[in-house]
Amino acid sequence: MKRVALGLVRLCIGLPLRLLPAPLLTKGMYALLHGMATARPPADSLRFLLTLQRYLDSLQGIEAVRYGGGIHTKHRHVRYHEFFTARLAPGERVLDIGSGTGFLSHAMAAAGARVTGIELEERNVAAATARFRHENLRFVRGDALVWLPDEPVDTVVMSNVLEHLPKRPEFLRSVQDRLAPRRWLLRVPLFERDWRLPLMKELGLDWRSDDTHETEHTVEEFTAELAAAGLEVIHLETRWSEIWCEARPS
Repeated sequence: MKRVALGLVRLCIGLPLRLLPAPLLTKGMYALLHGMATARPPADSLRFLLTLQRYLDSLQGIEAVRYGGGIHTKHRHVRYHEFFTARLAPGERVLDIGSGTGFLSHAMAAAGARVTGIELEERNVAAATARFRHENLRFVRGDALVWLPDEPVDTVVMSNVLEHLPKRPEFLRSVQDRLAPRRWLLRVPLFERDWRLPLMKELGLDWRSDDTHETEHTVEEFTAELAAAGLEVIHLETRWSEIWCEARPS
């Protein structure tokens, strides 16, 4: 019932707004938000605006997927795949933990690596298997916290996955002890990407880019967690508000 009511509200508001020219609508909405914000004390105003920004960020992501024909345009803008593929040798055995819908796994397989993607969500495994076909690629469903494929691995990849996990050093160490990869390729969101994050934290707002994240790292926090897991950073760069890292057992 609540979803139906929300749909009706969107319909009633959306139809007349579509008739307005975009520049006029933009200015009108800014004037409305300006009035609503400045009528509040500064802390309340900031909470209002920063919460609104989170909703806008989410909506922009949805529309970027629609604009990209079902594929988020960040894949071609950020080009993070190249960080991984450039570091892989032909025939290298790769375990992609949290492979999602398979874009990165496929890119690594196409670059010549032998890739197994493990993913918790069954719908993601189904989507990846249907979209990507390659002789060097396979997808399996599983929870990496409790089960991993029993096969030799040269490199473990975690792309925007580590931040979702609790007890990260313990997890990294357990995978290293069991599979003995010679290196790791990691990508995580950077806490220091924007001045608004510490402000949101100060104001008691959820500052994470995704509410399923256990954390979002500073560079110092990230390297400390790797050290606690017995891993040594051999390359680290910050791009697109993220940490991209290559590490190996210390």
